[in-house]
Amino acid sequence: MRATLQDITLAYDQHTTVLKNFTCTIPTGELVALLGPSGSGKSTILNLLAGLLTPDAGQILFDQTNVTHQDSRQRNIGMVFQDYALYPHLSVRDNIAFPLKMAHVKKAARQQRVTELAKLVQITDQLAKFPRELSGGQQQRVALARALAKHPQLLLLDEPLSSLDTTLREELRTVIHDVQRATGVTTLFVTHNQEDALQIADHIMLLANGRLQQVGTGHDLYVHPQNLTVAQFIGRPQLNLWPVATLPAGLRASLPATLLAQATTLGIRSEAIHLATTPAAAHFTATITQQRQLGRDTLTSLQAATSLISTTIPRTDQTTLPLTVDRHGCQLFSATGDCLWTGADQ
Repeated sequence: MRATLQDITLAYDQHTTVLKNFTCTIPTGELVALLGPSGSGKSTILNLLAGLLTPDAGQILFDQTNVTHQDSRQRNIGMVFQDYALYPHLSVRDNIAFPLKMAHVKKAARQQRVTELAKLVQITDQLAKFPRELSGGQQQRVALARALAKHPQLLLLDEPLSSLDTTLREELRTVIHDVQRATGVTTLFVTHNQEDALQIADHIMLLANGRLQQVGTGHDLYVHPQNLTVAQFIGRPQLNLWPVATLPAGLRASLPATLLAQATTLGIRSEAIHLATTPAAAHFTATITQQRQLGRDTLTSLQAATSLISTTIPRTDQTTLPLTVDRHGCQLFSATGDCLWTGADQ
């Protein structure tokens, strides 16, 4: 099923408009990540799709059916919350079966569906336990199975990994991805964590300031950002920014002159900065201010003219470094933040 928000406007009060003429589509059978910082409107969109909020204007469509004024019970959705929201007095088996029991599904059919879902999310050996006896990751698996019990048309995941430690987070990413592939249910995964989105989503919708900034694959958003907001949000370390007016001559000469004249800011990905083979080959020089080991990578902070630069060059004992920039990792932005050019286009 395809889910669409069409020209949605929503204001919580006369002074606060959260969404204005907002449109987005979650394609049939895809796992789409709704990514953005806190306060960007992600939860509002989730609640609109869930039937927990009604827009002031616009339509919510499930395929061609207008569900704008239907409540959540009429929409055939499954929802997984950040805090799991399991019933503490029910066993895992009964938690998963609960939506089916409320729908008056016969006991034998309920138990068959529970068995199927427990196998799918890999908790078959936990069915007799209670939520308090489970780890956070196991509880999230139960919540996922319960959300899928009634064969929903749309699965909504509200920051489902945010309370898990790194190891469990990585494990549950795989579970969510594999379960979505196995069921084929259209899924919206809401998160502020770009690693979650980049690793499991078919497409990412990047939201900021109540506005859809860009929709695409993780690769699209990283290599071909439509604007500075997208370029800065996607990628770690964060994009280096250098005012065009203060670019050193060597670096300026390596960029397209016509577009450079229209730009106010140069963005440089950290991996595009390299040690020059000779001082004469350098685009600029910079002084090391800090080096930190981040797993296999070294994050080196540099002072270059008036700009602070981060790079992943190997650790070095030198203080002042001759550096070159690979234009494939460069992006030029206008004064309004629009992306004018990326070196990846060359």
